[in-house]
Amino acid sequence: MADFYWPPAPPVLEQDVRFGYLDRRLSASKQFNPEIVFNSEGSTMLRTLRQNLRTCTSFTFSVAFVSPRAIALLKQELAEFSGKGRIITSDYLGFNSPHAFSELLNLAQPNALSQASIDVRLHRRTDFHPKGYIFHHTENVTAVLGSSNLTENALVRNHEWNLKVAAGHDSDLASQIEGLLDSELHQSDALTAEWIEEYRKHYVRPPARSGGGRRRGLTPRIAPQEAASEGLPEVIEPNAMQRTALEAIQAMRMDGKDKALVISATGTGKTILSALDVRQVNPRRMLFVVHREQILDKAMCEFQRVLNVDDEALSKLAGSSKQFDAKYTFATVQTLSQPDVLSQFDPDEFDYILIDEVHRAGAESYRRVLDHFRPNFLLGITATPERTDGTNVYELFDFNVPYEIRLNHALEEGMLSPFHYYGVADIEPVGDTSSNNFAQLARLTSDERVEHILSAISLYGQAGIEPRGLIFCSRKDEAARLSELLNERSLRGRRLRTVALTGDDPIARREEQVKLLEAGEIDYILTVDIFNEGVDIPSINQVIMLRQTQSAIVFVQQLGRGLRKHDDKEYVVVIDFIGNYANNYLIPIALFGDESLNKESLRQNLIAAEESGVLPGLSSIRFDQISQERVLQSIVDTKLDKMQNLKAAFESMQNRLGGTPRLMDFYRFESVDPVLMATKEENYPRLVAKIVKEPSGLTEVQDRLLTLLSNEVLPAKRLHETMLLEELLQTGRLELADIRRLFEVAGIASGSAHVDSAIRTLTLEFNVEGERDKYRYPAAVRVDDGIELSSELAGNYQSSEDFAVEVDDLLATGKTLITDKYSEGDPFVVGKQYSRKDACRLLNWQKNQMGNVFGYKVDIPTKSCPIFVTYQKADDVTASTDYGDELIDPSTMHWFTRSRRTLKSAELAPILANEVDLHVFVKKDDNHGTDFFYLGRAKSWDARDAHMAGAEGLPVVRMNLNFMNPVPTGFFAYFSQKFDH
Repeated sequence: MADFYWPPAPPVLEQDVRFGYLDRRLSASKQFNPEIVFNSEGSTMLRTLRQNLRTCTSFTFSVAFVSPRAIALLKQELAEFSGKGRIITSDYLGFNSPHAFSELLNLAQPNALSQASIDVRLHRRTDFHPKGYIFHHTENVTAVLGSSNLTENALVRNHEWNLKVAAGHDSDLASQIEGLLDSELHQSDALTAEWIEEYRKHYVRPPARSGGGRRRGLTPRIAPQEAASEGLPEVIEPNAMQRTALEAIQAMRMDGKDKALVISATGTGKTILSALDVRQVNPRRMLFVVHREQILDKAMCEFQRVLNVDDEALSKLAGSSKQFDAKYTFATVQTLSQPDVLSQFDPDEFDYILIDEVHRAGAESYRRVLDHFRPNFLLGITATPERTDGTNVYELFDFNVPYEIRLNHALEEGMLSPFHYYGVADIEPVGDTSSNNFAQLARLTSDERVEHILSAISLYGQAGIEPRGLIFCSRKDEAARLSELLNERSLRGRRLRTVALTGDDPIARREEQVKLLEAGEIDYILTVDIFNEGVDIPSINQVIMLRQTQSAIVFVQQLGRGLRKHDDKEYVVVIDFIGNYANNYLIPIALFGDESLNKESLRQNLIAAEESGVLPGLSSIRFDQISQERVLQSIVDTKLDKMQNLKAAFESMQNRLGGTPRLMDFYRFESVDPVLMATKEENYPRLVAKIVKEPSGLTEVQDRLLTLLSNEVLPAKRLHETMLLEELLQTGRLELADIRRLFEVAGIASGSAHVDSAIRTLTLEFNVEGERDKYRYPAAVRVDDGIELSSELAGNYQSSEDFAVEVDDLLATGKTLITDKYSEGDPFVVGKQYSRKDACRLLNWQKNQMGNVFGYKVDIPTKSCPIFVTYQKADDVTASTDYGDELIDPSTMHWFTRSRRTLKSAELAPILANEVDLHVFVKKDDNHGTDFFYLGRAKSWDARDAHMAGAEGLPVVRMNLNFMNPVPTGFFAYFSQKFDH
C-alpha cells in the first residue's frame, strides 16, 4: 500500500444524504442514501438484509410474522454475525408456527460453528404488527421499514414496499429509533423452550388464504373427500408440466414413433406421468417393468389411483407372486427375465410396455425382456440417462426424447420440495496422515469430527422438527462406527437414534429400517452405496453428505432423495461437509446443472447464488467462507477443458443424437460451452477429428477460415459480427448504409464506430500481426463504400456443403448464445467476464491492443479507458507493481495508476477530468486466467499524488473510482472477503 496520509473526504453519510434528499447529480457512494426496497430482479429485501448483516455491529428485527424458510435463507449470515443481535416477534394471529419459534430459539443457543449472540424476544401486545429492521453501523444507524415480514415470500417474491434510510448516531432520527427500540425491549420477554412447548400444545395452523399456496402437482378434478361424499370416483388430472409431456408423447405416436424416452428428475411424478399416458392410450394389455419390488408395489398403487380400476385389473410378477393374466401386469426384471417366466408370454402379448429406471436397461436381464417382446409402444423413464457402462439408453429408444425436465427446471416449476443447501468446511486431519485404513477410519470417526457434525446439524438442521435424514458416508466402516458414536450422543436434548445400512444388508432389512425412519422411530440412516436411486422416502427432511463429491450424477441422485414433496415437510436441509478436495469443482456442476466445463460459468453461478439469495422455487445455496474458498480454489486448480472431459461430453451428445453433434446441440441441451468446443483445437472440425481419430475433410483454406470465425466471430460477445457475416453470405456485398440499416433493424448499436469495428473483425484489420498470420484469409474485404465476402470464403461456402454446414452452425450458435447472454451489454454486462482483447473490440478500438493495456489505457478516438485490476497480487510481485487497489464499499474502489506517474502526467489528464468512460474489470488473481469480471462504469474523484510502498518512493497517483451503479453484493463479497485457511 502507499505510504502517505489520505486526507479525509467529506463524510460518506453526508454525501449520500445530500445525494438522496437534495441533488441526485452529486457524486455519492450510494451506501446510505434513502432507497425504496421492493422485490425485483435487482433489489430484494433478502439482499438488503444480508448486505447490512455483513457490515453492521448490531441489529434488531421487530416483525410480527416469521417463517422457518426465511430464517433458513438468512441462517449463514446470522451464524457468521459477530455482533449483538435481537429479534422481537409475537404470536399475533397464530401465524408463527412452533417450528418458527424453535428456529428462532435455536439461533440463541451456543454453537461451535456460530459466532452469533442473538436475543430472541416475545412482545406482550396482542396487536403486535411491525415490520422493521434496524442496523447499527460504526458511523450511522440504518432502518428498513415498510411492508415486509420475515417470511420467504416477503423477502424475495411478494410485491412489497420498504424504505431504507440512514442517519448519524447524533441525529434526531437515530434518537427516535433508539427510543422505539427501548420501548420494544421493555414490552417483551425472552423466548423460552417452555413457552414454545406450551404454545405447541394449543397451536392451530391458520387456514390457507384463498387463491394462493396451492401445491403444484396432481390436481383432482373432484377433491377426494367430495368424490367420496357424492359416491363419485376420484379423477386424477395432469398438472401443466404433465400435460406438456403427454401431448409430446402422443405427438410422437401420431408421427409413427413406437418408442420414446422420458427424462424426468427424481420427485417430479414419473410414475404418475406414465400412468396418465397409459390411461390416454388405453392399451389392450400393459406391462410395467422395474428392478425392485418395493418400487413395483408403489407403482401399482399409483396406477390404480390414476386408472381407477379394481384390484383384479392388476397382476404382479415378483418373487413368489406369479400372476400372469391381468390387463395391467407389473413385474420385476429379475422375475420376468427368467426363461420359464418369459416363455409364458407371446411376443405380442403386450401392446404397451413401460420400463421404469430405464438407465439400467443395459443389463442382460433387461436385454432378454426387450428382445422377447414386440409392443406397439415402448416407453422408458429415467432421471439419469447418462451412463458410464457404455450403454446408450437413447439408442434403445431410437433417440426419441419427447419430454425432458432436469432438476433445476423442476425446481423452477415448483414440482419439488425447496431445499436449503449449506456447504460447511469439514475438519482437516492433524497429526498422523497415514494412508492405512485404521488411521483413516480413526480420523473420520474422531470425537472432534463427531462433535463437528453434531454442531452443524444443530445449527443448520430444522429446530422443532424431528429429523428424518440420510447421511451419505465415504466408507462402510465409517458409516457403522459413526452410527454407534451418534447413538451415544444427543441432539437438542434428545438421544439420537441412527442405523447404518450398506449393500451388505439384505433388502428386507433395508426396507424395514426405511419404514422405521418414515414412522419417526429412527432419526438417520447412514449409508454408502445404497439409496442413491430407486428409493422413495418423501418424508426425508435432511440430507447430509460426509464424503467428497466424486460424481455430479451421484451428487444429484443423493440430493434428490430429499426433494419429493410431503405434506409434513416445508423444505429439506442439505448439509455438505467439504474437505480440501481436488474434486470440489463438481459441487457447483451438480448444484446448478452446469455442464459447460467453463470456469467462468461455474464461478458466476456461485456468485449469482450469493447475489440473488435464492434459486428458483425459493431454494438456496450457501457456503461458509472456508468451504466456498475450497470450492473456488478447486475450480481454479482443475483443468476442466482437458481432452478427456471434452471427449466424454462429445460422446454423450453423440449417444443422445445418434450422430455427430453440432455446436448448437451443445448449447440447446445445456452441455459443454460451444465456444470452448469451437476453440479448444482452433475450430470444431479439428476437435471432432481428434476425438474420432479421422481427418476433418477440410482443405487448408477452409480450416483457416473456420479458425478465424471460431476465434473472432463466435466469441465476439456482441451480435454485430454474426449478423454482418450472415447477411454477406446471402448478398455477397453490402454498402455502409446497408450495414447501418441492418443493425438498426436488429436493435443493436448502429453508429459508424460499430459498423467500422465489425468490418475490421472480418477484414482482419483489427487483429495483430500474429493473428493475421494464423488466419491468413480474411472473411471479407473492403470495396469502395462497403464490404464484400472474400473470394476464399465465398467460393468455399458455395462449393462445399460440409464447409457451409460448419459456418452456418457456428453463426447460428453464436447468434443464440450472444442474444441470451450479452444482449443487454452497453457495451459490457456487469458480472460477465471479458479479456483485454474483448474490451478493445467492444469499445470499437481500431486495433487489438491487448498487449499494450498495462493495467489501463486511454483511447482518445473512442473516449474510453478500460481499467484491469488483479485484486490479489502474487507473492513474488515486484514492489514497483504492488498496487493496493481495493474495493472499499460497493460503490467505491481505491485505485492506483501505474508507478512513475503524477497528477501532471499527460496520460492521466482525461481520466482525472472524467473526459473518457472508465470501465472497471477485476479478477481475483493471476491463477484465474486471462479474463476479468466487469464491475461497471466509474468516475474518478479525489485523486492525490502518492508514493509506492517499499519501492524507494516511486511516485504514483491514487484516486477513488466511484461506480455509477453499486457493484452487485455477491461480487463485492467475492472480491473483498479475506479467507482464513
